[in-house]
Amino acid sequence: MPRIQRAITVVFIFTLLSLNGLVHAAQTMPPVQLASVYKPERTEPVSAYLVSEKFDGVRAIWTGQQLLTRRGKIINAPDWFTASLPDVWLDGELWTKHQDFARLSGIIRTQVPDDEAWRKVSYRVFDMPDRELPFEQRYQNYTSLITKLNLPHIKPVKQYRLINKTALQDLLQDKIEHGAEGLILHLASAKHHGGRTQALLKLKPYDDAEATVIAHLPGKGKYTNQLGALRVKNKQGRVFSIGSGLSDQDRITPPPIGSVITYRYQGFTKTGLPRFVRFLRIRETDLD
Repeated sequence: MPRIQRAITVVFIFTLLSLNGLVHAAQTMPPVQLASVYKPERTEPVSAYLVSEKFDGVRAIWTGQQLLTRRGKIINAPDWFTASLPDVWLDGELWTKHQDFARLSGIIRTQVPDDEAWRKVSYRVFDMPDRELPFEQRYQNYTSLITKLNLPHIKPVKQYRLINKTALQDLLQDKIEHGAEGLILHLASAKHHGGRTQALLKLKPYDDAEATVIAHLPGKGKYTNQLGALRVKNKQGRVFSIGSGLSDQDRITPPPIGSVITYRYQGFTKTGLPRFVRFLRIRETDLD
C-alpha cells in the first residue's frame, strides 16, 4: 500500500474511533438537571426543600463508567480518581476550594492528567439520579454509598432541612462569609427529571450573566500599559464596560476578544444596563 494511502487510512480509522467515543459518551449521558433561579414568591415553602452549599466548581457526571461534563464531554481524570466509584449514576461538582475556579479548570482541561494537581481535587456528590425516587431518598442513598466508600477525594454534599425564609437567609449569609457562591434548594419530594426545572433552585446574593468581549480598554495610572476594562456585549445586545473584579493577571493577559465571560451584577439602571457589574471569570466552553 502506498505511503500516502496508508496515512489516509490511519487518519480515517482514528476519526472513526473518535466519533465512536463521542457517540458512546452521548448514549451513556444521564439526563442532567439544571437549576432555575430561586424566587420566594413563586416557590414552595422553604421547609419543602433540602438545601446545600452551591460549589463554584466544574459539574461532573459519573455514568458508572466515565466521568463527563454536563454536555457529555469526557473528563480525563487519573485512573485512581474514579477506580472505586460504583456502576451507578452520580451527579456532583469537581472542586478544590472557594474562589479557585481558574486553577481548577486548568487542572481538569489537561488532556494528560497531572496526578499531583488532581490530588487537590475532590468530587462533591449532590445527587444519585433515579427517575423513581424522590430527592430525599436519593440524598440518603448517595450519602450512605459515599460514606461506605470512605475515600478522601469523594465527598457527599450535606443537605439541610430549614424551617423558614429567615433560616434560609441565615444559612446563605454564613456560607457566603466562608467563601461560598450561594445555596441550592432541591425539592425533597421531586423525582429526577432532566433539563431546567423548578424542583432545583439556586440562590445567590447577586445575579450573574454572560457577555462577549468586544474590546480591550487601556488602563490608566498603575494600570498603564495594561487592561483597564473589558468592553462587552450581553445577550440582550447591550454594550457596557467591566473594570471591577479583574485580577492583576487578567489585566496582563486579558480574556481574548470574542471570548465569553461571566459577570455578576445587582439589578439594572433606568436605561436597562446592569448595575454594580463585576468580572467573575472566562466561560470555559469545553467544560460545559
